[in-house]
Amino acid sequence: MIRDVPKEERPRERLIRDGAESLSNTELLAIVLRMGSKHESVLQLSQRIMCHFEGLAYLKNASVQELQKVKGVGQAKAVQILASLELGRRMFQEKNNERYTIRSPEDGANYVMEDMRFLTQEHFVCVYLNTKNQVLHRKTIFIGSLNASIVHPREVFKEAFRRSAASLICFHNHPSGDPAPSQEDIVVTKRLVECGKMIGIDVLDHIIIGDKRFISLKEKGIF
Repeated sequence: MIRDVPKEERPRERLIRDGAESLSNTELLAIVLRMGSKHESVLQLSQRIMCHFEGLAYLKNASVQELQKVKGVGQAKAVQILASLELGRRMFQEKNNERYTIRSPEDGANYVMEDMRFLTQEHFVCVYLNTKNQVLHRKTIFIGSLNASIVHPREVFKEAFRRSAASLICFHNHPSGDPAPSQEDIVVTKRLVECGKMIGIDVLDHIIIGDKRFISLKEKGIF
């Protein structure tokens, strides 16, 4: 039990002494949960949760119901976990939204990678930029398999007009982790680029996000 761990080695005391960055994911989760059960320390419970979800990658997308399937996790603990994860996600997003500048495909991929690489469905996202290539807004346009008949230019460029954007970059993820473009990806991209030329809002790139990998259709010479 946690009381059997020397006080100076307990997660909370170590965080105060050495800083949060010195703790493992399991120890940080233990602090969020605060207590375990009669038969299990909070550290043991945290370790089981991490093992069940194979680390933060899947834990960050878990629902309350999925968390409650882990023995020892009730509704209250599930809510505590999801609230802390959401707070971290929002802090990361706020940091990214502080006039983040995108000057290269790497800049674009870095802006969305951690949010998009773990998604289990395809998300088509547009990031709208000003004349200095600074981010004005980010919006998920569509969720599901990419299809030219569904990803309509009207929805993409409507937000550009609302934000007075000078240009935009399209992103979508491949849940398989392989960012290689499909023929449908190419068709959608060319259609949006042509529409952008007609109305004077440049589509600078379409970046496909895999697992820690990405492909820029602009760099590939597709448009």
